[in-house]
Amino acid sequence: MEKRKFGKTGLETSALGFGGFHLLEIPVKDAGLLLNTYLDAGGNYIETAAAYGDGESELKIGKTISARRKEYILATKTGERKKEGFIASLDRSLRNLNTDYVDLILMHSVGTMEELDTILGPGGAIEGYEEAKRSEKAGFVGISMHGQPDVLTAALKKYPFDAVMSTINYYDRFNFPEIEGELIPLAQEKGTAIILMKPLADGLLWKSAPQAFKYALSQPVSVVVTGMNNMDMLQQDLQYANDFSPITDVELEEIYKDAPELGNYVCRQCKLCDICPEGVPISEIFLYEGYFDRQLATGVVNDVAEYALRERLRFWFGNKGMAEDRYSKLHTKADKCTKCGVCMQTCPYGIDIIRKLEFADYKLAGKKMF
Repeated sequence: MEKRKFGKTGLETSALGFGGFHLLEIPVKDAGLLLNTYLDAGGNYIETAAAYGDGESELKIGKTISARRKEYILATKTGERKKEGFIASLDRSLRNLNTDYVDLILMHSVGTMEELDTILGPGGAIEGYEEAKRSEKAGFVGISMHGQPDVLTAALKKYPFDAVMSTINYYDRFNFPEIEGELIPLAQEKGTAIILMKPLADGLLWKSAPQAFKYALSQPVSVVVTGMNNMDMLQQDLQYANDFSPITDVELEEIYKDAPELGNYVCRQCKLCDICPEGVPISEIFLYEGYFDRQLATGVVNDVAEYALRERLRFWFGNKGMAEDRYSKLHTKADKCTKCGVCMQTCPYGIDIIRKLEFADYKLAGKKMF
């Protein structure tokens, strides 16, 4: 399997990483079979978190592959923000993982600037990491969050994190364009390893897995981490990594135009529609709708199972309040649309812009009825 440089750390990771969350869904015997098969196939990056099943994922990893500890890069995450909590969390993780060190410890799901300030401030978790590094309990440090990446961008500017972990897939690139437009270039500039999570957008792209993995593996990232809970899934994901060739511009445009998950509802942020005579900032409103619920509610229900999946994933990243706040500050909102239709001829993806503006306003302004 292809190996990639892990930022400036000197480590090299396999292109495909094994995410530990879905180990919660299977018995320890099956977890061990998957993990050992992954290692036998040349994979070398295994990642989990203290919060996954209150340590259950770590325990399964420790029980089944700790004898092969030197064969893989081991990463775990902590939700602790203060030094003492960080140290206690890491020590518990080490016991669970049956090891005396982790190669990487990630500050898990840091969603606010206040949390970041606590982590980096006096008595914060970063002091705990620096102590753990001196005692050789932790090699490198990273930070992760889901969705809109403002906090991650600020983190890389404030502290020399070795790695950053973010959502990157061809669906959410249109909901959180700052990830690819700002965060990734900043990480590359600083030599920070980029860990890609959610290549299938939390499972939304399961019908388009080959395209989704090709898109993910083509990004300038060190490792694509995905959860696997059965052998068929593992073998398929290994095949995607082993057969990988970089995506072409033509293939990218085909995805943007034809991907069924994007359809004729998700705004691709081309901004061609920003010609409203009333000054309605159309693409900006659709960007906030992406923050709000990832544009997953479309007002159309054709398939019950698909609808249920979308409802489950809509508010997965917790950016709803931020989206509402930003929309409330717009000088001109979607309800100023006069339905003149000037914008309707501009969209290359066939989006009914007038209807979408109404629906976005319903969501973002908290209207009672659509």
